[in-house]
Formats: sequence, structure tokens, C-alpha cells
Amino acid sequence: MAVVLPNVLLTVYVLAHPWGRDANGVPVPPNPNQKPAPRGTWPGSVLRQDDGSWTVRLDPQAWPVKEGDTISDETGQSWTLTGTPRNHAVPGCPDVDYVQATATLNPPEVL
Repeated sequence: MAVVLPNVLLTVYVLAHPWGRDANGVPVPPNPNQKPAPRGTWPGSVLRQDDGSWTVRLDPQAWPVKEGDTISDETGQSWTLTGTPRNHAVPGCPDVDYVQATATLNPPEVL
């Protein structure tokens, strides 16, 4: 088992969930130009993968997060969560708990 140590301070911006719906019942995402209030800033990890995606590990205090939420680091870079985040909890050892997700860099890198 590999241990991934925090390499950045991450601020979490969580969208209102569930999204509102239009007259046809289709979910309507919130205005992308209006950033939600920050939930908090905690140590975390953001690592670029060989395929160009990003793996994010958040402090469990950030939970719950969902696809479409954003995070940013102290340098101003931001990422949008793309997969279904998972809350990893180790029974009897809360010091190693974390939230794992995949993300894309904003704006996306051109490879």
C-alpha cells in the first residue's frame, strides 16, 4: 500500500445539491460564473496522472463532495471533480481517512 502525503492546501467549493430542475424535470446546473462560498481549507493532494487526468485526495472534513464541485490550491489553480468521489474511512485509525476523486484542471491542459 502506498501512502500519499499532502502536497497542497485545498479549498473546497461545493455546489448546491441536488440541482434545481427545469419545467421538464431536467437538472439545471448553477450559474458557472457564480462561485459558491468556500467550505474550508485543508491539507490535501493533487497529482497529475499519465493519461492527463488528476487524482485528488481531500481531508475527510470536505465530505460530502460530488461531481462538478471545484477545489483550488493556494496558488490559484483549480480543478473540477469529474468522477464520483469516495470517502475512505479506516476503522480505528481516523488519521489516515481521506476522500478520493478524479478531476480536470481548469482550464484543461492542451496536450
